[in-house]
Amino acid sequence: MNENKNGPAEGFLHADRMRRFQTAGLYLVTSQPLSAGRSTENIVTAALAGGVRLIQLREKEMSLRETVALAGRVRALTERAGALLIINDRVDVALAVGADGVHLGQEDFPVAQARVLAPDLIIGASTHSIEEAVRAQSEGASYVNIGPLFPTGTKQWTGEYLGIEGMRRIAAQVRIPFTVMGGIKIAQIPDLVAAGARTLALVTAVTAAVDPETAARDLLAAIARVSAG
Repeated sequence: MNENKNGPAEGFLHADRMRRFQTAGLYLVTSQPLSAGRSTENIVTAALAGGVRLIQLREKEMSLRETVALAGRVRALTERAGALLIINDRVDVALAVGADGVHLGQEDFPVAQARVLAPDLIIGASTHSIEEAVRAQSEGASYVNIGPLFPTGTKQWTGEYLGIEGMRRIAAQVRIPFTVMGGIKIAQIPDLVAAGARTLALVTAVTAAVDPETAARDLLAAIARVSAG
């Protein structure tokens, strides 16, 4: 295991997961209440068929028992598709179902302790400022999420939206991978990729779409087209 003073202790399993993470392009975050009456399993199945290979299970309204049961079923779906599964908030659930990682907010389980408990997991951290991003990196985060970039109805937010320039300022101060989130639409992909974003986290652009499979495929194609151009 190699110690990285600016990131996690990196064993083979963690390194392999991060290689796959960094080539995913699209990072789907689930939300059953924002899925137009469809189940999260239906959305995940459609997204995987559309080519998504990185999914975060984020179901705030479910009980812990419901979350564990759903996580087990979604883990089976992602394994069959060769996709990564990240669990929101809960290190215990991620470990229990054999997920690939956990994503932690500022008020969730501390990154440093999560890294001790789960050295092989991808550990992501939500960050809204340079200070938060740098701290998450120093505590062993595998990646930071920078956001929210634009106004969004999927999460209550009383602070300022970072926009692309805010993303640039934060990303310039960290050496670990980063994702971006918050109100991202397909029309914004060229500007985000041009500014250095490589992994775009989205919710309703897929979950609320009339055809989630086609929406996922179109988003991935847009990311690939701009990244190659």
